[in-house]
Amino acid sequence: MRKYVKHGLMVTAFLAGVLGYSQSRQLDNFRSPDKNGVNVFEAPKDTVSTFDGVKVRVGGSSTLQFQALDHENSGAVELIEIGDNFNLATANLDLDVALAKGVRMHLRTYLSSRHHPEPYVKGGYFQVDNLDFISPGFLEEAMKYLTIKVGHMENNYGDTHFRRSDNSQAMHNPFVGNLIMDAFTTEVGGEVYYRNNGFIGMFGLSNGKLNQAVNNPGTTGVSILAKLGYDKQLSDDLRFRLTGSMYSTSKSARVYLYSADRAGSRYYLVMEDVDASATSNFRSGRYNPGFNNEITAFMINPFVKWKGLEFFGTFETASGKTDAETDDRNATQLAGELIYRFGNNENFYLGTRYNTVTSDDPSGSEVTIDRFQLGGGVFLTKNILTKIEYVNQQYDGYDPTSIFNEGQFNGVLLEAVISF
Repeated sequence: MRKYVKHGLMVTAFLAGVLGYSQSRQLDNFRSPDKNGVNVFEAPKDTVSTFDGVKVRVGGSSTLQFQALDHENSGAVELIEIGDNFNLATANLDLDVALAKGVRMHLRTYLSSRHHPEPYVKGGYFQVDNLDFISPGFLEEAMKYLTIKVGHMENNYGDTHFRRSDNSQAMHNPFVGNLIMDAFTTEVGGEVYYRNNGFIGMFGLSNGKLNQAVNNPGTTGVSILAKLGYDKQLSDDLRFRLTGSMYSTSKSARVYLYSADRAGSRYYLVMEDVDASATSNFRSGRYNPGFNNEITAFMINPFVKWKGLEFFGTFETASGKTDAETDDRNATQLAGELIYRFGNNENFYLGTRYNTVTSDDPSGSEVTIDRFQLGGGVFLTKNILTKIEYVNQQYDGYDPTSIFNEGQFNGVLLEAVISF
């Protein structure tokens, strides 16, 4: 306890110093963490600069859920008993700093999360949209279209990670849970973007590691990321976006693409055995295909918004293997979200999502997991969101000795989100 108090005092002292130095709520080329960031994907590219000195934006989020879920299986493995109650309140701390004209830093710290009770850094990056800090006018024409990101950061594979809940940052997710195969990882690397008249191109490299270390250098190689797409407001009422993404690594001690989220799932302890704990078994309800040594994954995401009605889709296919396997296994994920936003400034919404995964499981079985979600939300202010969700997830194809054999969970969750 004394250690946590000490850490809390250090954070408080640091924030007091930062706030006393400078505080600005508006930064260039920045995705807002509040309601204004809904349906924003990559941070916008705007060549108009407002930089007039170093500016520090201190932000954060806090989220709490009430869970009323039931689960069951064939009885081959006994499930832990769960009841209706509140989950752990989670919190993030964000620091965003304008360092120079067109140069920004982002750092996110998880203050509390399902997997870690103590604060720890999620990651951060250095974003460059202008090179005047090298020399005034340096590559000015090229930098009208280019953005460079470098750091130990959330890699830009697919579009689903822009809509998922990132620990307590759940403002941009219309539902409570993320996808079954939750593509999210933080690795050291760099990404270069080209954007012009709605067209998007990105190429990136990372070291493929979640936890950084210099030992065992021969076990991990370079991972490649790429994205191509088009995003355009075609009229006052119609916006269209379509992207295709790729993530590939041919040598890794462990592939983290579907297991890197250390914050944990929203569905606490579902389909877990009697010895499970919310901290150790923090990925409840998700699926990792277990491509531990090599993987190639592709994701296609269409997004269409016409007035208050929007559709967001996911088609994802991944193949890979472990060192113990000679042939690649495959996994496919499909998801579709239909959201209707209405009311003053679209402060209310209703939505539904269907998500299914079919995979060659490491156990040797071909398994299928289906999830149906129905929900809605109310933005009480641009910084406060309340949600309700009904979820029903079913498992099929698992061996009779598996905990997932004839498994399912369903019920209702309530979530309150504050983000600023």
